[in-house]
Amino acid sequence: MSASPDSVNFFDPATNNCPYAAYKALRDQAPVWKDPVTGMYVITRYEDVREILSDTERFRNGVSGPGLFSKDNINPDDPEKAQQLSAALAREEEIKRLYEEEGWPPVPTLDALDDPKHMELRRVFDAAFRPARVAELEPFVESLAHRLVDAFIDRGHCEFVAEYAIPLPLFVVGRQMGIEEGHMLRIKEWTESFAQRLGLMQNPEERVESARKEIEFQKFFQPIYERLRREPNDSLLSDLVNKEIPEWGRPLTDAELHSEMMIDFMVGGSETTTNALSGGILLLLGDPAVGEHLATDLDGNLPKFVEEVLRLEGPVQGLVRQNVVDVELHGVKIPAGSVLNVRYAAANRDERHFACPEQIDLERKRIRSHLAFGVGTHTCLGAPLARRELYYGFKAVLERLDHLRFADAAPRLEYNPNYFLRGLRELHIEFQPRQPGRSTATGT
Repeated sequence: MSASPDSVNFFDPATNNCPYAAYKALRDQAPVWKDPVTGMYVITRYEDVREILSDTERFRNGVSGPGLFSKDNINPDDPEKAQQLSAALAREEEIKRLYEEEGWPPVPTLDALDDPKHMELRRVFDAAFRPARVAELEPFVESLAHRLVDAFIDRGHCEFVAEYAIPLPLFVVGRQMGIEEGHMLRIKEWTESFAQRLGLMQNPEERVESARKEIEFQKFFQPIYERLRREPNDSLLSDLVNKEIPEWGRPLTDAELHSEMMIDFMVGGSETTTNALSGGILLLLGDPAVGEHLATDLDGNLPKFVEEVLRLEGPVQGLVRQNVVDVELHGVKIPAGSVLNVRYAAANRDERHFACPEQIDLERKRIRSHLAFGVGTHTCLGAPLARRELYYGFKAVLERLDHLRFADAAPRLEYNPNYFLRGLRELHIEFQPRQPGRSTATGT
């Protein structure tokens, strides 16, 4: 049953854990819905989201002006909330001072720039994600996936998020950057802090603590940048540090490097794939018939399964755009300068575009037409690598683990509180090591 738009609250823990009834309510009854908490216009239908992402003339990527933490959102008629927001604003000023005095203030990254700057910067990163470079990484990704399975297969159980879904993409990023795996696990704590602060659901004190951890991240990487300037090597990070952007007449500054590393490489290249891996296994646990279908032709079916996982459990639920002109959509007037939250995850379950959208369909037509990686100029640069990580990540699990099931007495499934991202906190599973020649299966 569909919910009512009046009852939708994306900051509610129950909705955060399962937002799909809310998405359907908005698609059906309020496809342009102004979030009363953030002030953003939430867009949920597939064609609308695709149009906004594709139209870079009317909808820009770099968002400026008042946001959630703005004095413009203080309502004098609600003294209690006004006091809470004033306290939050004071903490935001503290965060700003922290960056200025102890670290490097964040600056717009590739994901937040518009052309021509966006394309000028994107060309610097293109080489890392060309098909040949991705192909070079594939043996490492496959070997890593099996090495991670080796660590827990004899136990017959694991906490899938921490033991598999986190280290697989994290260590791949480390390989690209020339950073040792032991350091990457430490870096993970810092990037999680950033993702949580990005998600708008921390209290003011938590936001300050996250900012302090982000500055620790910056201080870890700063001497690495300085060393690579003196002694360049063949790593991707060395390229980012030293390569000049022709149109800018210079390489990236320290502040730009810190922001790119955190947002586009660590969160964009690691957190999202982690969430898709755990989301995919959860889908298999909920529908054993899919696992049986996959087993009939694992190599042929896995790429299609990856696309359905991305569609159904997209790790990025939505991002933002800003309209530069007045816009009217579905009878709603959106003034120029408004912030739009384009909700990919809602669009990817829109029955106006996808038949039986809540089901995994490995024979779905136009199976790559989902919006999990965006569309147009800002299509995710790392999509080819993410697809290969997911392919080998699922393949190693399905080749070597049999009878996947939820662990007995496993804690209730909970998702990290986040307005923009979707990721399981924990996923406790049990299994049997697969015997040679035996078909992969899920369930008991």
